[in-house]
Amino acid sequence: MAGTVGYLLTDLWREHEPSISEARYAVLRERCRSFAEALQTVNILKDVATDAEKENSIYVPEELLREHGSSHSHILAPERLRATRAALATLVQLAWKDLEGARSYLLLIPRRAVPIRLFCVLPLLFAYATLRDLTHIPHALARREVVKISRREVKSLTLVGFLVILSNRGLGWLADRAMRRPFVVVR
Repeated sequence: MAGTVGYLLTDLWREHEPSISEARYAVLRERCRSFAEALQTVNILKDVATDAEKENSIYVPEELLREHGSSHSHILAPERLRATRAALATLVQLAWKDLEGARSYLLLIPRRAVPIRLFCVLPLLFAYATLRDLTHIPHALARREVVKISRREVKSLTLVGFLVILSNRGLGWLADRAMRRPFVVVR
């Protein structure tokens, strides 16, 4: 489903942004799937416990859980926690890979297409920061915690993201920074 969203957005960008040439559109279409899938995978990972416990919804593939010795019915069971974490580690690796594809997608959007770049940059930065925190808090699933980046980091990433929106180098630096450690602008 997420791939479909990526294609739809890319088609909308082309229709409404004259600076997206045919050649650029073709390259964006090749990479749009990773943009949408990266955001979806991070969202799934951050909400595993809440989705399973409160929503009775599990978006982690059953086959992946079974490969590691868990299942939908045992995803939060303490005795299967190690197996569930192993399955989620596979999704984390996929998310990191897709985030790199998503970054490439964003940086291909022409600098003149500021509204489109702004639309894409914030979810991407928040996904990098969220996945970073998910990988640094491995026991969150066992404690059924929701991993969220701080409001201060959201505000800082938003501010700096807007400031560097015209610079591919600046956006790349900011994504790298969000991936490594919390980004908070000190007043």
